Amino acid sequence: MKLEHVAMYVNDLENCRDFFVKYFGATSNSLYHNHTKQFKSYFLTFDGETRLEIMNKADMVDDKKSLTRTGFIHIAFSVGSKEKVNELTAQLKNDGYEIVSNPRTTGDGYYESCIVDFEGNQIEITE
Repeated sequence: MKLEHVAMYVNDLENCRDFFVKYFGATSNSLYHNHTKQFKSYFLTFDGETRLEIMNKADMVDDKKSLTRTGFIHIAFSVGSKEKVNELTAQLKNDGYEIVSNPRTTGDGYYESCIVDFEGNQIEITE
């Protein structure tokens, strides 16, 4: 069994797609638009089979996002090395994104940093 994809609703579909393409090397399919349901989505693919579906719908609810809420809390991207973790974290910081935790080795052995994207979603960057 494998995890097929993860999906998330976003307010700014185009900006979200551009974010994942620019910083995490995603490739995007063409926009899917169901006019009847007022639903739009993109599938973003990362290094082979890993996919993230980003979606937008007219009647979404946009509650405040606490970093300690229940449910799905972050997505993690492996960038291949400690140096790349450091470089991407610095680039995101320079581009104005909030850094939740600077690059470090965690108690469970991961070298990682955590940032918050423009819609309040936490993203973990690992080696």
